[in-house]
Amino acid sequence: MDGSLIGFLSLVAVLGLIAFGIPVAISILSVTILGMYALLGDSFLFTTFETSVWASSTKYSFAVIPMFILMGEFAGGSRIITDLYNACYRWLGGMRGGVYNSTILASAGFAAISGSTIVNAAVFTRVALPEIDRLGYHRGFGAGCIAASGTLAAMIPPSLTIVLFGFLTEQSIGGLLIAGILPGLLTGLMLMLMVWISVRARPSLAPESVETFPLREKIASLWDIWPVALLATTVLTGIYTGTVSPSAAGTVGAVGALLIALIKRRMTMEIFLGSLKRTAVISASLFLIIIAGLLFSRMLLFSGAVSDLSAFMNSSGFTPFTFMACVVIGFFIFGMFIDPVTMMVISIPFLFPSVVAMDLNPIWFGIIIVKLIEIAAITPPIGINLFAVMSASDGKVSGSDIFKGVLPFVLIELCVLGLLLAFPIISTYLPSQM
Repeated sequence: MDGSLIGFLSLVAVLGLIAFGIPVAISILSVTILGMYALLGDSFLFTTFETSVWASSTKYSFAVIPMFILMGEFAGGSRIITDLYNACYRWLGGMRGGVYNSTILASAGFAAISGSTIVNAAVFTRVALPEIDRLGYHRGFGAGCIAASGTLAAMIPPSLTIVLFGFLTEQSIGGLLIAGILPGLLTGLMLMLMVWISVRARPSLAPESVETFPLREKIASLWDIWPVALLATTVLTGIYTGTVSPSAAGTVGAVGALLIALIKRRMTMEIFLGSLKRTAVISASLFLIIIAGLLFSRMLLFSGAVSDLSAFMNSSGFTPFTFMACVVIGFFIFGMFIDPVTMMVISIPFLFPSVVAMDLNPIWFGIIIVKLIEIAAITPPIGINLFAVMSASDGKVSGSDIFKGVLPFVLIELCVLGLLLAFPIISTYLPSQM
């Protein structure tokens, strides 16, 4: 059988296995093993798995993943997220739709110390949803707001999604993380703009009477957010200035989060051990997916499918505009049905060689992919953040409610995507100044 055909059939087989509920890493590894055996025989298969798995899993740069996860776990366990949300509500609660905007602002702050969109969405469901119900806000729109603001963790560093893209493409993780700052802030502002428009176009989304707080209480609340500000500033400044590598910055952040929890006397042995356990489980899952993705990429390279696809694009007269349009449409459609991480792992090995061949900026392309992952995470019917909110709400939020409530935020995310496509400097300016 032709090598390129084996490569393309492998992609179809991976999608098929995942559709039948087989875990992502197992699906990719199984197909990779069969593909390598069919292409080059058992000797090459065993040698590749022996050398590549070890080389990939022992990279120092991989330490960034557990360290960033541990930082977020310590921060969540010390309840500084509740303090952050309360401080934001003191300042924004007096305006119409203030609960929604407080959720977005606090989510952006938490995103700066936690790289998981699912964790972000789940945490703020437990923190913000009770306030939404207490004040008589629209539960479906509020749930959509929580899910959408949770995706900020995919863009604002330390983002595990950006780190994953960096590993798959061997690009500078530090440069990619810094590139996510301005797009992340832009997304947060646009989400708040959507809230402002929505509560005025549909007054039923937010009550007219709002809580107000004295200036003294607002200023006092700022003291509660110093841990988040300190952690985020330390990590991002270290990466931006080159003082520390991303891996070392994650370690500094994790130690800082632990010290803050101890200073606030909110760290118990149960929280500490639970944070370590969750970090180990999440890290192991991500490592397995990354290693599977790297091996799958190597198999596709040897099959000739990647070079054939690049040659087809060149011979067909594909322009960068046409290529990016196909990527956006493809990710948007498949993102409705496929887990975002899965979509990235199986698509990047095909797409990135064409990005290099067309001389597109790889950092800009990475940010576009992350934005598409954000949109996929809140696009019905398989938006992973939507299910995270429904699960964390203990049955209070139904699927139909959150599907309807999140649609305005999907639209505003598409607007942000358009801005990032039209103005690449938003993504490339800060990395160029590093």
